[in-house]
Order: sequence, then C-alpha cells, then structure tokens
Amino acid sequence: MHVRDLDSWITDQQEYAQQRLVATLFGIFSILALALAAVGLFSVVSYGVATRTNEFGIRMALGAKASDVFRIVLSSTAVNVGAGLVAGILLSVAFDKLSTKWVTESSRDPLILAGVTLLLIAAAALACMVPARRAAATDPMQALRYD
Repeated sequence: MHVRDLDSWITDQQEYAQQRLVATLFGIFSILALALAAVGLFSVVSYGVATRTNEFGIRMALGAKASDVFRIVLSSTAVNVGAGLVAGILLSVAFDKLSTKWVTESSRDPLILAGVTLLLIAAAALACMVPARRAAATDPMQALRYD
C-alpha cells in the first residue's frame, strides 16, 4: 500500500506531468516525421522508376534479370538513405546539448542511435519495395514503347 501511495504521489507532481507531456509530444511528432519521410521516399523512388522505365526496359531486353533491376533501384536508393542517416546521426550528436534542455536523456546513447537507425532503414526498405518491384516487373517491349 505504501508503494502505491508513493507512485501516485510521483505521478501527481507537476514536473512529472510536464516531462510526460513533452515525451508524448516528441513520440507523436517522431511517428509523424517517420511516416512523412517514408511517404516522401516512396514518392521520390516511384518518380525515379517512372522516369527510368525506358532504361529498365533496355536493360531487360539486353538480358538483365528482374533481380538485377530490383538491385539497381535499391542500391541507388541506399546511397541516398545512407547519406541521410550519416548526416542525421552527426546532427543528433552535434545538437545533443540543445536537446537535453527538454529531455533528460542524451541522444548519444548508442542503443537509441542504433535502434532509430534500424527503424529508419526498415522504413526506407519498405518504402522502396513497391517501386523496385514495379521496375523489376517491367515488360521490355512496353518500356521501349513507353517514351
């Protein structure tokens, strides 16, 4: 019973409520940012695949397999995503002191950085799968007539 009273006393404190609100807002906005980033990446990769349809058709007509075209799309996207991840990690470490004014946790925690990096890689991979599969399923004859 004593532990329950202590728990309710802590959760009723104004500082606890303020930190909980800030953490909830950061969580909501980070999920929104991840969704917007995934949709934006999907759009850019889809546009890139649409503009390169003729190229993919020529490659497939010359003997490239669907897996080769799939790999081309994913590797070209991986370069951009990798550069963005490196820049994001560097900025996160650089602005660590600024963020600790709002949140008591440090952004230099390797576990958090690794988890967020893996989450972003997974979101990028999912966003690129549909356009890459569309590029791999390109019919060479249709693509050559596409222009």
